[in-house]
Amino acid sequence: MIGVDRLTMTLGGRKVLNDVSVTFGRGRVTAIIGPNGAGKTSLIRSLTGLLPGPVHLDGQPLAALSPVERARRISYLPQDGEPAWNVTARELVALGRLPHRGRLAAPSAADAEAIASALAATDTTQFADRTIDTLSGGERARVKMARVLAGDPDWILADEPLANLDPPHQRDMLALLRAATRAGKGAVAILHQLDAAALADDVLILKNGSRIAFGPVREVMTPANLEIAFGMAFDVIAHQGRIAILTRA
Repeated sequence: MIGVDRLTMTLGGRKVLNDVSVTFGRGRVTAIIGPNGAGKTSLIRSLTGLLPGPVHLDGQPLAALSPVERARRISYLPQDGEPAWNVTARELVALGRLPHRGRLAAPSAADAEAIASALAATDTTQFADRTIDTLSGGERARVKMARVLAGDPDWILADEPLANLDPPHQRDMLALLRAATRAGKGAVAILHQLDAAALADDVLILKNGSRIAFGPVREVMTPANLEIAFGMAFDVIAHQGRIAILTRA
């Protein structure tokens, strides 16, 4: 499990999180939703250790882990995260293996296998040897997800992983998160697409830095909770074992 206990955070003189407590479980996909400025990115960056906070990982403080151990267990897919230099897609994916290698160790056969598997899973093998500047925004997003998968972390924390993706690749990205949780990992993703969030196992709703609701999708994504969060009316319709979110005219 990973979570925070009574996290309050102020950035730039503005309170971005207010007394938030939440614990996420492995084997589940959790969507974080809420309007702009709700504190979603601040929360997920705290979970990675990039921002300070009372974060616990499997019963121990995250701060007690070494940077290498933290990088092995938690992988973060940021909203932007463009590389500082123009590497190939394969080289970018290979960065995901760094926490598993000694400081001066050469890549191993296991590293090569993990990289190839991650490229295949994200449908990026065909442009693995192209440089990042020649790829579209959606292609770069898939390569960055491949970097995450190559590291084989316990936790995947993603900030808007569906941005820049067309509908088929949005579907595929959600399927990758689902496959990771079936393998025993945990996945927490910030999503702006409410229909995509409805495909998760659990949903956390934030607004103005506060927790509005957290729990299984069907219990949390109600018209009342969504109206509180977004200030507009929604219809939530059951359809073929799922729910569809419709805005009211």
